[in-house]
Amino acid sequence: MAEPSSRQDADDRRFMAAARRLSLRHVGLTAENPSVGTILVQGTGAGAEVVGRGVTALGGRPHSERVALRDAGTAARGATAYVTLEPCAHQGRTGPCANALVAAGVTRVVIGAADPDPRVNGRGIATLRGAGVDVRELFEGEDAGRPFEGFLSRLCRGRPHVTLKMAISADGAVGRLGGDRVGVSGPIANRQVHLMRAGMDAIMVGVGTAIADDPLLTCRLPGLEARSPIRIVVDPQLRLPLGARLVQTADAVPTLIATTHAADAAADPYRKAGCGLLPLEGYDADHLRAMLRFMPSVGIQTVMVEGGPALANAFLWAGQVDRIVALRSELVIGELGIPAPAGVLKPQGFRLGRSERFGTDVWTEWERNDACSPGS
Repeated sequence: MAEPSSRQDADDRRFMAAARRLSLRHVGLTAENPSVGTILVQGTGAGAEVVGRGVTALGGRPHSERVALRDAGTAARGATAYVTLEPCAHQGRTGPCANALVAAGVTRVVIGAADPDPRVNGRGIATLRGAGVDVRELFEGEDAGRPFEGFLSRLCRGRPHVTLKMAISADGAVGRLGGDRVGVSGPIANRQVHLMRAGMDAIMVGVGTAIADDPLLTCRLPGLEARSPIRIVVDPQLRLPLGARLVQTADAVPTLIATTHAADAAADPYRKAGCGLLPLEGYDADHLRAMLRFMPSVGIQTVMVEGGPALANAFLWAGQVDRIVALRSELVIGELGIPAPAGVLKPQGFRLGRSERFGTDVWTEWERNDACSPGS
């Protein structure tokens, strides 16, 4: 395929960026399928017109390509399709999306990331090219796979993508000894945390944090309340009080308790309250890995760990963290401060990613050096 002209290249990057933004709408809402965006465009340059848009539907079907084709109707013929992930090439509950693009008369397809699913993995591109469709692989940018990083992690690691988030004071503490709750981060950064929660399948804390803070762990941004993730409490000895808000609201927001007592009668009151029980054989690295490997089977592909230093250290020690989000505050806690884990203060095996200021807090992200990437 000939290299695109500078005008075509500019169009490709502009519309692919738009398709990636579109894909973010349903992150965390598409079950085992990735949230993919598709935009259909007629023309180029100043005359370019979007004739169809689609994002993977709630629950994972139909796929974004079919949603966009339905939106475009006959205007899809001769159009360019911008798809954030390689179109599927296998027969599932519906036919292959690569074939649907061909049948609709799309003449050019720009793809933002390869699909490592062994049922696809280049077959979608081959199908398109075999039918005479011009295909451009625009596999660029570290964030290309971010909207479907849980899907990628499930395929390449057999577990969810894990984000570890911690708010840290100016003097390197995450809380204060003595049980007094300390609001380390400010309101603007906290809203960003809630926005991040809305895109996660699950949020996890250790039982120590659940007892000390009695959190709700929901998304409380206006209009996104229904996007609250599944809540998981790692509680090996089943110490979570039945009066805790996590237990009392389990009928409204799905709540799982990971415990060594999942099959015991002691767990019956939690079941009666609406909690699910997640078997946990122990708290060491092997057992944490086993717990994570189980999660995709119940629809969890992304996990946000918001627990205290004990849970954070356990995940870091087990090598099960893919992204670290550190919120550095101007607050000084003082001599009673609980130290943040060294692995969060000075991440090893991670590269510096996004860094922004939200109010008085600095939000810094660190990405795992051997992160799963599209096509890996």
